[in-house]
Amino acid sequence: MNNTYTQGIRTNWRQFLLQVVTVFAVGLTMGSQRNVVPLMGEELFGIDSLLVISSFVVSFGIVKAVLNLYSGKWADTYGRKPILILGWVTALPIPFILMLAPSWWWIAIGNVLLGINQGIAWSMSMISKIELAGPDQRGLAAGIDEAFGYTGVAAGAWVTGVIAAHYSLRPEPFYALLLVIIVALLLALVFIEETLPYAQAEATAESDGGANQPEAELSFGEIVRRATYGDRTLFAAAQAGHIENFVDTLVWIAFPIFLVSHGLDVAQVGVVVGVHSAAYFLQVYTGRLGDRVGRKPPIVSGLFLAGAGVLGMVLVEGYYAWIVLSGIAGVGMALHYPNLISVASDAAHPLWRSTGLGVYRLWRDLGYAVGAVFIGLTVDLVHIDAAFYGTALAIGLSGIYVLVYMEETHPELGTHELPSSE
Repeated sequence: MNNTYTQGIRTNWRQFLLQVVTVFAVGLTMGSQRNVVPLMGEELFGIDSLLVISSFVVSFGIVKAVLNLYSGKWADTYGRKPILILGWVTALPIPFILMLAPSWWWIAIGNVLLGINQGIAWSMSMISKIELAGPDQRGLAAGIDEAFGYTGVAAGAWVTGVIAAHYSLRPEPFYALLLVIIVALLLALVFIEETLPYAQAEATAESDGGANQPEAELSFGEIVRRATYGDRTLFAAAQAGHIENFVDTLVWIAFPIFLVSHGLDVAQVGVVVGVHSAAYFLQVYTGRLGDRVGRKPPIVSGLFLAGAGVLGMVLVEGYYAWIVLSGIAGVGMALHYPNLISVASDAAHPLWRSTGLGVYRLWRDLGYAVGAVFIGLTVDLVHIDAAFYGTALAIGLSGIYVLVYMEETHPELGTHELPSSE
């Protein structure tokens, strides 16, 4: 490999650390809406339909999913840094929309910009960490990325909850959001460096080692086909990623309303929601665990544990019990989340890894939109408890599918073989 672009987290620690700060900022941006915005729908705009309230998550999920796909393709063509900058420029209007929106539909439309920001900025930060780290630390890099991203989500939910409890639902909680976006944009413009040359150097090393170079020449359509229905293991990962976001959506739109209806105040809701996201910090360890024992064991156990935590939320009652169960569901998510990313990354050639990961993240984040519609309809037509039961059932079935059909993709421990590109 070109010595100028030697991979390894320790070797590239300065840029890796800057990318960690970047993804933390991405999480803060997303977390600022996790607690306050669903309550704004009820209390400020008088909306009593959870399906209508969930519209802002639907718009977010669809846009983020599509941008995951195309930002990966653009990044393989133009580089990671310019696409990252585009993501933060797109985020600049978000705080003003949240502070000034005259109706709920402004919030839903504004969340399109959040979807663009998250689809682009998180994707670029993630792929840059993976490229800086190299194949031996791929799971660790993915784990660190998701850990600090969702720690940012937890911090954003907690901070906005505290500010809203002391002042009001708006505009005060969103002043801090504006500052985060400005700082992140300046960081991307001035300090972040391009990581595409690391992928190119890795590809050169694989070529020198006799790797199968036709794999580097797949078309965009072939990459999309392979990462979905063309490979049973990657399909198992895609459906698991899709269903896992039902849990994230439940935490986003149903947890606050469920908990407030049981007597918790907005600050307590912020703690319960924040604990779930804070548990994602364990991905620093669970991603590394996948590097050591393989991807499949933590994925399967994580799916079942997340389902158990969600189910427990409606089987018990009490502030501290909900904190524990929210954390259990978060631990389950932490186990499978980075290792699903590693599965998609293991099966990709370095020159189209960003695109391949974009395909996985497309199907994963469409789970926000599908999950929001499912949860909203279930609450409106049945009861809010039914949304918890339905989500727990869905993720349990997803875990069974992974257990039966997913093969191990770890570079050294794996049994998975790539299908022919012909």
